[in-house]
Amino acid sequence: MKSIIRFLLLGLVLVHWGCTCDTHNPGKFDASIYSEQDFDQLGITNKEYLSAASKRALQWEDVGNEWFIEFEVFDLKGDLAYEEGIVRRDPSSVLKINGNYFVWYSRSTGPTQGFAGDIENEKVFPWDRCDIWYATSEDGLTWKEEKLAVPRGPKGAYDDRSVFTVEVMEWDGMYYLVYQTVKSPYNVRVKNQVGLAWSDSPYGPWTKSEKPILSPADNGIWKGDDDNRFNVEKKGDFDSHKLHDPCIIPYKGKFYLYYKGEQMGEEITFGGRQIRHGVAIADNPNGPYVKSPFNPISNSGHEICVWPYNGGIASLITTDGPEKNTIQWSPDGINFSIKSVIKGAPHAIGLNRSADIDAEPTEILRWGLTHKYMNNDYQYIRGFRSWRVTTHVAIGENSKSE
Repeated sequence: MKSIIRFLLLGLVLVHWGCTCDTHNPGKFDASIYSEQDFDQLGITNKEYLSAASKRALQWEDVGNEWFIEFEVFDLKGDLAYEEGIVRRDPSSVLKINGNYFVWYSRSTGPTQGFAGDIENEKVFPWDRCDIWYATSEDGLTWKEEKLAVPRGPKGAYDDRSVFTVEVMEWDGMYYLVYQTVKSPYNVRVKNQVGLAWSDSPYGPWTKSEKPILSPADNGIWKGDDDNRFNVEKKGDFDSHKLHDPCIIPYKGKFYLYYKGEQMGEEITFGGRQIRHGVAIADNPNGPYVKSPFNPISNSGHEICVWPYNGGIASLITTDGPEKNTIQWSPDGINFSIKSVIKGAPHAIGLNRSADIDAEPTEILRWGLTHKYMNNDYQYIRGFRSWRVTTHVAIGENSKSE
């Protein structure tokens, strides 16, 4: 009896294996809609047997290589070069004003102790206890540190602990700085918010918003009272814990505030850290900003790096998630698709906003600023440049095609 049961079970397994292993199912994929050139370009010569990978490849958008680039980074000269004991990081976009370049950035002093130290009096991160400073340059290579632009707020204010990771927008004769804020004490479960400052001159003085212009979602629930960001009863929205890397783009008569969201109980998935981007939209640069109901608008990402192109918005997605290391584009600023997969993109990019953005998709990435970790305590600002890649050749090989 046992042998009969084993035989029947084996038969069921073989039947199941035969059904699932044979992926040739022409009823679910119409290969006839693709041209001979499509198949030839992808190296597919047998249309009767298409793997899942071949089917995906046939359905890719025909984007060519106009979005494909490579990068290199280099040290700057002057005051933004590495300086022991000083943190300079997260450069904003670069503006060219009256012949000079301007950049704003996070600045702090002293080493980082982490959460195991005295969080009331020491730094838990390099971006802790930061203020926003700015520097100027005639050529984008040699920089002069000017002075403090936006300080932390007084004790008890929403930004009393740190103001950092700044971006800049020039609009209608005004300058706007948007940045992250933290209120003391800086513990593990602290919720970052977004602040704003504005001025009619890049030299300041700056007027700060009395309240945050954007805050994390409030629909997550911590589990217990321990200061542990992974213990949750309910995770909530993708931005239920922190808002990072804000950037405002004027777009279609409104103002799109892009940001990185961190979720309570953040997980590690098949793409790494569970990090995604969102957008909030306002009719006025000062707000109020309303989060899009379509959030999150990315499956991956870290620092925000967005720019207008061809009537839509482009985004460089790096570091975290299953779609990291890609450049994506959206026709409406919300629905993004992958245009290229890239390698070696600099972190915390500060774009050159004076670039001719209509010249080609990645023209704005030809040069700009980034930062580098000298060690866990101190970082400094560097430059980057990029170029398009259209062929792959060996040394001495002629890259011209007939």
